[in-house]
Amino acid sequence: MKCYGNGVNELLAGLVGALVATNQPLAVSNVIQQNVGVSVSIPNPNDPAEQELEKLMEEDDAALAGVDKWIRDNNAFAAEGAGESKEQLNQRIHERLDEVRKKYQDFLQRYPNSARGHLAYGTFLDDIGDESGAGLEFEKSAQLDPANPAAWNNLANYYGESGGVTNAFADYAKAIALDSTEPVYYRNLATTVYLYRRDAMSFYHINEQQVFDKALAFYREAIRLSPDDFPLATDYAESYYGIRPLRTNDALAAWTNALHTAHNEAEREGVYIHLARVKIAAGYFDQARTQLAAVTNSFYTDLRNRLERNLAEREKAATNPVTAAISTNISSPIPPAPSNLDSLMSAPLPAPRASTNSALGP
Repeated sequence: MKCYGNGVNELLAGLVGALVATNQPLAVSNVIQQNVGVSVSIPNPNDPAEQELEKLMEEDDAALAGVDKWIRDNNAFAAEGAGESKEQLNQRIHERLDEVRKKYQDFLQRYPNSARGHLAYGTFLDDIGDESGAGLEFEKSAQLDPANPAAWNNLANYYGESGGVTNAFADYAKAIALDSTEPVYYRNLATTVYLYRRDAMSFYHINEQQVFDKALAFYREAIRLSPDDFPLATDYAESYYGIRPLRTNDALAAWTNALHTAHNEAEREGVYIHLARVKIAAGYFDQARTQLAAVTNSFYTDLRNRLERNLAEREKAATNPVTAAISTNISSPIPPAPSNLDSLMSAPLPAPRASTNSALGP
């Protein structure tokens, strides 16, 4: 099974693009890990074409994992004054990825009607930053096997990133109709509806508050299907930062749910920070102070201090009407947290990369 994200040590989408960034380690670490859904296509394990495709996908995974390691190793060497030049590393990476690309092209020349082959090749192209090429492969896969929800999800991802947002809405809906148990599809649709509100208003013939309601409903369905997914719970909770007027009770309920899904104390303290932000904005000053007092991780010290100053200013303004008005904006960026806390502590609702369904079958 082709399974980027789990099978390739958080392999990086847009890997080649990250290589030419000025801050290479940061660019690499900021590429979003892919989530994986489930394909209903069941290949014949005895089919020679399917056997060849499975081997090719394994080589694909190994090549991408190898490139990932090259980058990390070279960054470590560079920090010590050694390592290859960026040009040398780029050339080596391009040569390795071109080998895989040519093998996919050869396979599809011999098996042009392989829907799984086009889907796998499209996923590979998407991983290395060739989004337009990936879109063509996803479209071909969906045409060949319209009953495969993974193809529609990936095609929707492409449209969401290339500007065809209304096509993305429609194609996510097709994926959900084919497999209503896959949380990735609901999450992707929720994110796309939320970010492209004007398009959603026109497509669904609803107003902005109703767009928020629709996006939140999609998030809640994804959470129902994947109740222990902490990044998903925090995505949902963060969505309330962009809604005006602030839906205080709903936002607090969402962050409380995220707290219940946190896996460790660091994640829990990150949620305390968010709970404090919402409570400060809502005027629940004593409760906010209690939340901040529970934050002891040194990583959050600067942020906690900033919120404590904000709390003091808000309390002073509340008790002294003459005090100059202060900002009530609660959606200012939060600095990224270590390791798996990036999704929790990122700036609220950055433009995301939708989750790619790259499972092609059992």
